[in-house]
Amino acid sequence: MPRIAANLAYLFTERPLIERFGAAAAAGFKAVELRFPYDDHPPPPVKAELDRHGLTMLGLNTAPGGQFGSAAVPGKEKEFEAAFAQALDYAAAIGGRAKNIRLLVEPINQRERPDYFVSYVEYAADLIARIGRPNVKVQYDFYHVQIMQGDLIKRFERHLPVIGHVQIAAVPSRHEPDEGEVNYPAIFEALDAMGYDGFVACEYFPRGRTEDGLAWARPYGVVPRA
Repeated sequence: MPRIAANLAYLFTERPLIERFGAAAAAGFKAVELRFPYDDHPPPPVKAELDRHGLTMLGLNTAPGGQFGSAAVPGKEKEFEAAFAQALDYAAAIGGRAKNIRLLVEPINQRERPDYFVSYVEYAADLIARIGRPNVKVQYDFYHVQIMQGDLIKRFERHLPVIGHVQIAAVPSRHEPDEGEVNYPAIFEALDAMGYDGFVACEYFPRGRTEDGLAWARPYGVVPRA
């Protein structure tokens, strides 16, 4: 059974960010991830919320620095170095494991980010092979991969050794994964059969109030706390 996590940049946005940790825990999530918390949310209160609610923190994004994918843009090296240092320091401050932290490369679909440098899983895997570091992995977002490539299960199986994290959303709506063209129950069964034991993070825009759209997740252990 997949371990389902909440991306707090997308879920529970009816509340201020600092209140989303408690809401996620109350809804039954045991792990969360963030996006760009840097400017408005210093590490101490975030760490306090994680500790208070017993949540595992999975990850966060480097700030875009004025342009998404700046790591691959000539002339943006200094901006990316600064953004990466910021993210690394933040991760360590909220409980990252002594900076022994996994780095993820995520292919993003060209429909939403036409100029993004990495849009195919195979290209991300090739980059990781060239980098040659065991803590650099692919973030496999089924939403983006379906839009760009399809063949979701076979592609995942082919690249399983370099996949470090999974995200989901319905295609094409990017709502709850109980609609659209992707059969997520079949995907979850396949992930279990392959032995994938990481988290599956919800990076979708709820159709309405977040809690009202979580019925799909109850069979996978996301059950409201008493």
